[in-house]
Amino acid sequence: MQQFYVYILASRPGGAIYVGVTNDLVRRTYEHKNGLVAGFTKRYKIDRLVHFEAYDTAYQAIQREKNIKHWPRSWKTRLIAEKNDRWRDLYDEIV
Repeated sequence: MQQFYVYILASRPGGAIYVGVTNDLVRRTYEHKNGLVAGFTKRYKIDRLVHFEAYDTAYQAIQREKNIKHWPRSWKTRLIAEKNDRWRDLYDEIV
């Protein structure tokens, strides 16, 4: 059964934040880390995986991503801090 992921990347603790959705979290995070994704994340060196959530359907993941993107920054940082208070890079835990 395929899973879909909502993920949050950060440039550093308290730095720039990016929210995305993917069906392959390892591949997508790798792409961000190695500058293979043109745009915002590459420009601001946003490559630290600080939060992710798994969903059974693309619809659920996309809806959650849209909701989080519209949140104030303080809500996003609180979401990250709930499970990752030091904003450590979670990439090594998923590979």
